[in-house]
Amino acid sequence: MDDITCKTDTRRRLIGGDAPALTPQALLDAVLPRQEARRAATWLERFGGLRALLRASPVALEAAPGLGPAAAARLKALQEIARRYHTETLAVGHSIAGPADTRRFLAARLRDLPYEVFCCLYLDNRHRVLAFEPLFRGTIDGTSVYPREVVCQALTHHAAALIVAHNHPSGVAEPSQADTDITGRLREALALVDIRLLDHLVIGDGTVTSLASRGLI
Repeated sequence: MDDITCKTDTRRRLIGGDAPALTPQALLDAVLPRQEARRAATWLERFGGLRALLRASPVALEAAPGLGPAAAARLKALQEIARRYHTETLAVGHSIAGPADTRRFLAARLRDLPYEVFCCLYLDNRHRVLAFEPLFRGTIDGTSVYPREVVCQALTHHAAALIVAHNHPSGVAEPSQADTDITGRLREALALVDIRLLDHLVIGDGTVTSLASRGLI
């Protein structure tokens, strides 16, 4: 089967709703120019899969044989499109439909960061999204969180409730003792101004742990 026939078949399957059955190489074939698409299998093998390829740094991408600045830019654009698709599921003014929506949104924002970030999702009394804000940034293995700053920002956004989250760059979503301790301090500080802390989510690599589900809030 020649390149044109392959692309035509891939497009037909994409339009027909058969996208989940397509291989990563076939998906790249559908969006990359022909010369780049021919190298897709080599790139996938070099980086260890589609996700690793898309999340690689521009420097690492450009170092791969046959993968120049233009191809690197296209791959980073694909990564950003995917990220925005997931983050737009919780647009400002929308109500949270359920925990799954929140987890997908926060995982898309935080999962692939190489450093730790603590974020707040500010909600009104009907659990509609007021704002999302990365509040503290740390290193690869930790960040400092200040309850006073969280309370100030929550009041600035006129929030009635909060969901907080942070990522573990190690990929392990198991809460530490420090995570449990700061959750208690945040809950108490927010309660003083009648703001509810609904959950604290720890984002790992493909997994999200809810402290609320563990009875820690």
